[in-house]
Amino acid sequence: MDTFAVIKTGGKQYKVTEGETLNVEKLAVGKDKITFEEILLTSQDGKIQLGTPFVSGAKVAAKIVDSVVKDKKIKVVKFKSKSKYLKTKGHRQQKTRILIEKIYA
Repeated sequence: MDTFAVIKTGGKQYKVTEGETLNVEKLAVGKDKITFEEILLTSQDGKIQLGTPFVSGAKVAAKIVDSVVKDKKIKVVKFKSKSKYLKTKGHRQQKTRILIEKIYA
């Protein structure tokens, strides 16, 4: 069985495995490595530990691969009918690309 964990960062939850690369909400730029302490769930060899709300003693070590990655653009449109009002804006969220190195359960 695979080892995985569910971490909480940036107000979102991510299911991560060792060696996986993923984009998360923008983190501190000055660091090379980061440790996630808010672990909601861990699974090792089919044994699941569920936190209330966090698993005590569990950590996930990650390496920052790229500090600023922009997400795809979303369009924000304000529109009012019958008054010829149309305003369009675009937004690209800044993300951080991380590589999950080790899961400590």
